[in-house]
Amino acid sequence: MGFVGVTTGSSSIMAVFPVWAELLDLPTRRLVGYDLPLDAGPERYRALVDEIAADPAHRGALVTTHKMNLWAAAHDRFAEADAFARAAGEVSAITKRDDRLVAHALDPVTAGLALEELIGPEHFSPGAEAVVLGAGGAGLALAWNLLHRADRPRRIVVTDTSAERLAHLTGVLGPRAGATELHTALVGDADEPARLVASAAPGSLVVNATGLGKDRPGSPLPDDAVFPERAVVWEFNYRGGLDFLHQARAQQSARSLTVADGWRYFVHGWSQVVARVFDLTLTEELVDRLAEAAEPYRQ
Repeated sequence: MGFVGVTTGSSSIMAVFPVWAELLDLPTRRLVGYDLPLDAGPERYRALVDEIAADPAHRGALVTTHKMNLWAAAHDRFAEADAFARAAGEVSAITKRDDRLVAHALDPVTAGLALEELIGPEHFSPGAEAVVLGAGGAGLALAWNLLHRADRPRRIVVTDTSAERLAHLTGVLGPRAGATELHTALVGDADEPARLVASAAPGSLVVNATGLGKDRPGSPLPDDAVFPERAVVWEFNYRGGLDFLHQARAQQSARSLTVADGWRYFVHGWSQVVARVFDLTLTEELVDRLAEAAEPYRQ
């Protein structure tokens, strides 16, 4: 099985996968990392997908960071793609079915599973909002999930440094927003995101989906940013400098925050992809067993 990222060797999954493979009795214990730079050209993505397709021993792959670029460069290599992969133009998992490549975009599912462990089914009903910092694949997937909740937020704010990513997000989510106000903000520094976070309603969800703090140093917020009272602050990263997580924890008591890192998101993300690559059925009990087995390798 493959793992497409930027610094795959630093991920806990390299130690976790062999343990999970034994627990799940998978036909392989081998996870191959494919490190590509953030500015990799289309030919790199096409070559990678072709390599997976041509190798009969290769079962599939999880894709992180490069989800949109891989789809843009190599979507014609896939015989099938799920609804979110087609709508969002991204790939988070590659599977093989009878030598045919299938593209999956599972982040709405995995983000939803992790979010359900953080908040209740009526969390947004009192008027809480969502502020998603980052309009890339992870931010888009979370916003998609929020728009499909029964208690959808009255307002979703998404920020990014790229007008192209924001336009893409608006194109995907705009027709589905309904009564939810979808607001996007192009930002050049951390001051604008800080203002939007500070002005969000009490109890709002604030998420770092930028990648800052993992693949790149820093945080999308300055150190003097103020989180809304009783906010749920979610750092999608679980490794790296985690500056955003530390900023939230510094205010956790004073602002009555619920603060979480990306570890459970990591567990759900990988377990869902492994299940599809190897055609397994996951239960809550089995996911809990996988999480317990992974815990000693948490960074």
